[in-house]
Amino acid sequence: MNKFDNLPLAFFKNRPNYPWYVVGTVFIGAFMAALDTSIITVALPTIAHDFHNSISVTAWVALAYLLTLTALLAIFGRIADIVGRRPLYTIGFTVFIIGSAICGASPNLTVLIIARILQAIGAVLLQSNSIAIVTSAVPEHSRGKAIGIQGTALAVGLSLGPTIGGFLIGTFGWRSIFYVNVPVGIIGTTLAAMILPRDNLKKAEVRRPFDFVGAFLIAVSLVFLLYGINQGNERGWLSPVIIISIILGIIMLFGFYLQEKRHKAPIIDFALFKITNLTWGNLSGAITYAVMYGVLFIIPYYLEEVLKFPSAHSGLLTSPLPLGMMILAPIAGRIADRLGEKIPTVMGAVLMFIGTTGLIFLSPTSSIAIMILLLFIIGVGMGIFTPPNNSSVMGSTPSESLGVSSGMLNMARSLGQSVGIALAFAIFQGVTIVLGFTMNNAPVHALVDSFHTTIIGLAILSILVMLISIFRSSNSTNKKGPNHSQNMAEFTLE
Repeated sequence: MNKFDNLPLAFFKNRPNYPWYVVGTVFIGAFMAALDTSIITVALPTIAHDFHNSISVTAWVALAYLLTLTALLAIFGRIADIVGRRPLYTIGFTVFIIGSAICGASPNLTVLIIARILQAIGAVLLQSNSIAIVTSAVPEHSRGKAIGIQGTALAVGLSLGPTIGGFLIGTFGWRSIFYVNVPVGIIGTTLAAMILPRDNLKKAEVRRPFDFVGAFLIAVSLVFLLYGINQGNERGWLSPVIIISIILGIIMLFGFYLQEKRHKAPIIDFALFKITNLTWGNLSGAITYAVMYGVLFIIPYYLEEVLKFPSAHSGLLTSPLPLGMMILAPIAGRIADRLGEKIPTVMGAVLMFIGTTGLIFLSPTSSIAIMILLLFIIGVGMGIFTPPNNSSVMGSTPSESLGVSSGMLNMARSLGQSVGIALAFAIFQGVTIVLGFTMNNAPVHALVDSFHTTIIGLAILSILVMLISIFRSSNSTNKKGPNHSQNMAEFTLE
């Protein structure tokens, strides 16, 4: 008998609340990936000083991670439909641990960025499966609550990231923020092996060919586009490198679209975008994360470069945003189960707009309490918006496309995160250069002007989310999506 035949353990799988053990295991993976996304934001200024690199180059420590997530999430969502979600999820923990350890031991910025890519591959294996696992394992009437818990895991990681990061950097140095992932990852790997259900793979899915050309095109196109956005101010927007990078990115993105339209088993099934809630849900979700991460990226620079706070303090002061998301996410999931997605998504979008707009009026003499309140309001808006939006997308997805849709949803989030950071930095640095300074010699008034302009750009994005939420069609998340009654067949829970 194969030693893995007794997995998952009978101790867990025979319990009536077994699906919630599955949700708890997914919680840990989502927590780890989110923690490492937010913990890096307060470390970037310190890493830049330690390795004597510019802020634009150091930003790739964050962007390399997010870009890898964005490029690979939909791909591994498709692979999960072929080989199964359980093995990919379990392997993801191991890869994440190895990547984290190498990040902590990196001797220079180049090694650190490469290690972050490896770490992100582990995160991809976790995140590309998380929502699909939850959707399939939990009864439909509790789907909103379960996805709310999964959203809470993201929020907890985001919330604790700046605080833990600031404390660790101040006490042990920036390398410790990566080593902290190792023990958590070991626990997650063990639980995933013991608890996650076996996959009930459909022969038709396993036999469908994998789209290697599409995988290459989507990954490379995103690298070119985000490189152009990030390095535009540094190299000049009209420089041949930036122009060629953006043009190649657009060409490859269009080529990816053509490839997916003709392939028998596309990585992203564009036919799914005929489902209104799936289309608008992915778009608005991407924009909300662009706003959130743009704020999370720029606030530490404001605190450390303008207000001269140490990293430990800036990390603590940034945490109200993800803390607000953490508190409201599970509540919003339960509201969505009862009322549908429209009311909470509109409420969340409005709160995000209010909080982001309020940051425009901050000045060096403003009370820190005002900034904390505004960040908390943004986080509350994210917490109210995200779970019902995700539940709407997954509830509208045909059961045979859950893996692809989960990957698309996570891809939209990671793309939003990447664009948010790249856009915030581009505006911040661009305004500083227009005012006649560099990031290293800009006086406080120039940094404040750059900060305000950046926040205005993010506030405009929050307006878009608000308009989409108001005018998108109303669809109760209690209603079954196409073929959704078959969702429970995706996994065997025995």
